[in-house]
Amino acid sequence: MVYKKLGVKTSEKADQFYHSTPWRKIRILALERDQHRCLPCWRKGVLTIANTVHHIKPRKEYPELELTLSNLESICPACHNKEHPDRGKQRKKKKHRINVVEERGNPEMI
Repeated sequence: MVYKKLGVKTSEKADQFYHSTPWRKIRILALERDQHRCLPCWRKGVLTIANTVHHIKPRKEYPELELTLSNLESICPACHNKEHPDRGKQRKKKKHRINVVEERGNPEMI
């Protein structure tokens, strides 16, 4: 079965993995180890807060490393989208419309 979540197709197995207790625990360990810094940005000398944990070697190719701390790095959403350009357009920004109204004074009051 395939789910379509935020424009990204994920398999039921992958969805279950990312909601599992072992993943949630190691994800927290990786974020704490990296002090919630985005490591790709940090390597460029930029301090950015990370809220995502990225598999350095992909889970599909290296399933044995999916819960290995040394295969994980904290990463910000912008860098994660660069790593996965196919997933980078998950949400489109809403366009905000502003109505401009011309205000005219009452000629009798001027």
